[in-house]
Amino acid sequence: MPVTYLIKFDIRPEQRERFMALLGSVLDAMRHEPMFHEAVLHADPENENRMMLYETWEDHRDVLEVQVKRPYRNEWQAALPELLANPRDISVWHPLRSDRASGRD
Repeated sequence: MPVTYLIKFDIRPEQRERFMALLGSVLDAMRHEPMFHEAVLHADPENENRMMLYETWEDHRDVLEVQVKRPYRNEWQAALPELLANPRDISVWHPLRSDRASGRD
């Protein structure tokens, strides 16, 4: 069953560029994982240093036992205490319905 993670970040302003570079590398690698569905990074319109990552995977157990242990995540994980002003806020959700815009004329 697919699972979605909402991860909120409070980034130290002086670390924003490094945060974006490290997260970008992780996202670029994740997209090639067979259990990966999608990820969307959002910025708070009132504070560019508050971001939310919406990430959907095929299986929660796979994320916990396989994905979070991938070597391409090591530098990112190690840097988080320096990058963030506060610990990440992570919540787990199960999709019930998905709607997307149809082709536009």
